[in-house]
Amino acid sequence: MATERPRDPGILEREEQLAKVPFLRGLTMEGLSLLAQVATEETHATGTVLFKYGDPGDKLFIIVEGKVRISREVAGMGEEALAVLGPGSVFGELALLDDSTRSADARAHERCRVLVITKVDFDDLLFLHKDLAYEVLWSCVRMLSSRLRETNDKLTFLSTTGKF
Repeated sequence: MATERPRDPGILEREEQLAKVPFLRGLTMEGLSLLAQVATEETHATGTVLFKYGDPGDKLFIIVEGKVRISREVAGMGEEALAVLGPGSVFGELALLDDSTRSADARAHERCRVLVITKVDFDDLLFLHKDLAYEVLWSCVRMLSSRLRETNDKLTFLSTTGKF
């Protein structure tokens, strides 16, 4: 009689963390488990640069604790913060999807703990598990639609207030 191997407690903890991420709400428990198996955890001190504008897009990040600032350097003005993201936020996903370089800087706004999924692992998972690829696709569509709506709202506000 075969016995079931005990599951790695680190993977179980990552599954629980991933289940709380709004971006991943549409994934099945099996999909979350597959992602948890390839995710690694990193801790970063305040001010640590996670990536810079123009860097290769080789990782997706999910914030477990703390905050990360997404920003761009504006000539003559310095750093322009685009967003300060907290627990449950996903960032760095665009470069994974379209093979482009980073479109902004990411820096630990305060001490943070993040889950990281590399592009190689992400691509392999989606290639081997078509159902997961479908689930992730729809999660991406929902997230990008939401971000587009937010951008439209900001542009409308700026144009109507004369600040654009």
